[in-house]
Amino acid sequence: MLFWSFLLKRYQVWKIYRSTYAELANLDDRTLADINVGRNEIAGISRRAALRAVAA
Repeated sequence: MLFWSFLLKRYQVWKIYRSTYAELANLDDRTLADINVGRNEIAGISRRAALRAVAA
């Protein structure tokens, strides 16, 4: 049972990561600059957002 809950949580993290990454990657450079995000930061921001969303 513990293994399945671990897999479910990892899947949820992955889904949130992919959707956050896609949304940020679709923004143009000017919009990213407006929110003070560089293209090289998108992966890290997406990872942190996914982990926070599942932990909450």
